[in-house]
Amino acid sequence: MTGRILKATSCALILAAGTAQAEPLFDPAGRAALGAEIRALLLDEPDIVGRAVTPPSAFAEAVTEDLGRLERLAPRLFDPVQAGFGPADASLRIAFFTRDDCPACDRAEAELRDLAAGHDLRVTVFNLSDAEARDMAAALELSESPSYVLPDMMLQGHIPAIVLERYLTR
Repeated sequence: MTGRILKATSCALILAAGTAQAEPLFDPAGRAALGAEIRALLLDEPDIVGRAVTPPSAFAEAVTEDLGRLERLAPRLFDPVQAGFGPADASLRIAFFTRDDCPACDRAEAELRDLAAGHDLRVTVFNLSDAEARDMAAALELSESPSYVLPDMMLQGHIPAIVLERYLTR
């Protein structure tokens, strides 16, 4: 597939260069052969035109990158051996990033403890005074405290418990 795309791209560039010259680059038989190659490629790979006309949005790309980061870091984020609270084998998981001297973080942790008491929820706690927690937060591009990381989303700043509960039970 990649070889055919490269071939078509090269052909298109040669064709474009030929139109800029006074003399045609291909004779009629050469143009017909090029046209046949491009046609065959488009029939084999019709989505090429769609990708060229409608590339993914910056938002969609950012979401895909975030989900990839979450998937790669999930074993560390949700490891029941990490400091935290709630049952180690809980079906619902949140990684909570907090810092010292943060009243919003203290309030958020108290709300998470209440949620964990009423749901099958494990909360792993990462204090940003720890270098590993800071590295994880940087890898996730978290810039606010508190921050909440679920298996499929990240939330920054204090989130009311009722909102977190909805995210957990969706």
